Amino acid sequence: MQPGSDPRARRGPGGITLRDVAERAGVSLATASRVLNGSTRVVSPDLAARVGRAAAELRYAANGPAQALARATTNVAGLVVHEVDDPYFASIAAGAMRVATGHGLLTMMAGTSRDAGREVEYVARFQAQRVRAVLLAGSGRLDDGPELGQALADFAEAGGRVALVSEHDLPFDTVLPANRRGAASVARLLRDLGHRDVGVLAGPAELRTVADRLGGFLDAWAQLGGDRGAPVVVEGDFSRAGGHAATLSLFARAPHLTAVFALNDLMAVGALGALQGDLGRRVPDDVSVVGFDDLWFTGDLQPALTTVRLPLEDMGARAMELVLSAASPDPRRVPVPAELIVRASTGPARPAS
Repeated sequence: MQPGSDPRARRGPGGITLRDVAERAGVSLATASRVLNGSTRVVSPDLAARVGRAAAELRYAANGPAQALARATTNVAGLVVHEVDDPYFASIAAGAMRVATGHGLLTMMAGTSRDAGREVEYVARFQAQRVRAVLLAGSGRLDDGPELGQALADFAEAGGRVALVSEHDLPFDTVLPANRRGAASVARLLRDLGHRDVGVLAGPAELRTVADRLGGFLDAWAQLGGDRGAPVVVEGDFSRAGGHAATLSLFARAPHLTAVFALNDLMAVGALGALQGDLGRRVPDDVSVVGFDDLWFTGDLQPALTTVRLPLEDMGARAMELVLSAASPDPRRVPVPAELIVRASTGPARPAS
């Protein structure tokens, strides 16, 4: 195959291509491929009939041996995450691997270091390796181009199965954590504790997870009204170091804040270090701190971290179950609840001086 050619448009024995059939039937190349190349994805009877008639009229003959080879898969599932050493992704991977192992599959994990291009590259590599399924566990991006969606579509057309963890706005089975609701519950907690001046440590703005958590908190805070000011938001890396630096920046701008909401637990750990070490603030007497995710160690911090719990291992398990179950004609969206876990890092707002 020449570089840049489309494997779905290969010529049949009579010289007629699959693209010719698609154009005659008035359907996409992908739909024609599903009908004639034995894809597991469902096509409506009307479209299937149109493609069949066009193939007959053009005397298109599919290459059977090539089809069989293209659809052959291994007992391997591919898992794409942002950071392999991030406890958030490690927990999701643990759940996915548990289910895969129970079905006799090996899980191959790849870390992108938050590089969108690597996501596309790894999906293509997994397709070349003939893995049975791909799970994409990293947060989607607000400015995602068409490349990732096309790479996943090509993988599915070749007979693979796809599932996503977190919103990507792509037509594949997706496990959806309640990021907005979880963040809204933090706003209500801080309101109930009497906090009026709060700050938010946000991760990279292009991530959908950040947009959902930040939007959920800010919308709920605005709806609560009263004499509460607008939260001060500082962006940083979704890491402990990022949380530490963002906290120093936040309090340089607004030293009067009485509460900090970090959009993930790693940033919250950095916030605790900056507040109790660099800034000499007591938690929660001077400043309350809240995280998000409930990573395994958060209950052992000093003080134990108030956070929003997501069932991370269960999310990975559900995603793997989706790709190992019977295919659905329409993408399935599986909601996952979030639960506020109140611990020692939050307390009543200090009296105004």
